[in-house]
Amino acid sequence: MSAVRIAPSILSADFAKLGEEVRAIDEAGADWIHIDVMDGHFVPNLTIGPAVVKALRPHSAKPFDVHLMIAPVDPMLEAFAEAGADCLSVHPESGPHLHRTLQTIKALGKRAGVVLNPATPVDVVDHVLDLTDLILVMSVNPGFGGQKFIESQIAKIATLRAKIDTSGRQIDLEVDGGVDANNCARVIAAGADALVAGTAAFKGGPAHYADNIRALRPEIASIR
Repeated sequence: MSAVRIAPSILSADFAKLGEEVRAIDEAGADWIHIDVMDGHFVPNLTIGPAVVKALRPHSAKPFDVHLMIAPVDPMLEAFAEAGADCLSVHPESGPHLHRTLQTIKALGKRAGVVLNPATPVDVVDHVLDLTDLILVMSVNPGFGGQKFIESQIAKIATLRAKIDTSGRQIDLEVDGGVDANNCARVIAAGADALVAGTAAFKGGPAHYADNIRALRPEIASIR
């Protein structure tokens, strides 16, 4: 398993100054910048579109890890790719043909991710692993930050780690939702190699971001 990456979610940042927030969390030690895109239809919240992603792109050279919680998702893929996304992750439920959606993302020259909600079965990825660069396990129901980690997802992470290892493919296994310094060791031990940290990364304001990220890394380092 590769080294664990920390992907702070800007959903928990100060939206009044997103450019400054992205620069600050980058400088604090973020590996990826996680961007949650919500449409108020697929999930009960409304966040940002491709214009905001494009505006943020000059503020960091770190990979933009874009989680698309929109339906239908296919018509928006090109716009987010052109805006500067490095990885586009989609839900199987957000379109009729997951395989075709992943093909489109790859054709746009981007990394392709599949997102599994808490109730989404793991076997949905079985026949698309050849097109998948990342699997994102939602350990909360998508739509809002600051939710409590759903413990049943630990077993799902372990099952997916076994699938990835058996496939022999280089696929990142990311976890998003309620991840913090109190549970990240168990999440990583189950097989995750990328952690989305929203509230845990951005709490306290910019002066605390480096400490927030460092609070995760000692646990990460101890189980590598």
